[in-house]
Amino acid sequence: MKTKLTLRLDKSVIEMAKEYSSQRGESVSRMVEKFFKAISVEKEEITPTVRKLKGLLKDLHVEESDYKKFLEKKYL
Repeated sequence: MKTKLTLRLDKSVIEMAKEYSSQRGESVSRMVEKFFKAISVEKEEITPTVRKLKGLLKDLHVEESDYKKFLEKKYL
């Protein structure tokens, strides 16, 4: 069952979220739902290795194209 939730955020954050969601073709509501589902995963479900690696690249601004270039260089 879907229900409504009201959030109070800085206007700039809301604008950023709307722009990001538009670029991804996904609603802000769906992104928020996915976020809460992701953080609600029980710790027992995450292996120690995944827990250690989680968030490792978040500040490196790595794009999918960087990963593709890496794979091409490695395997071609």
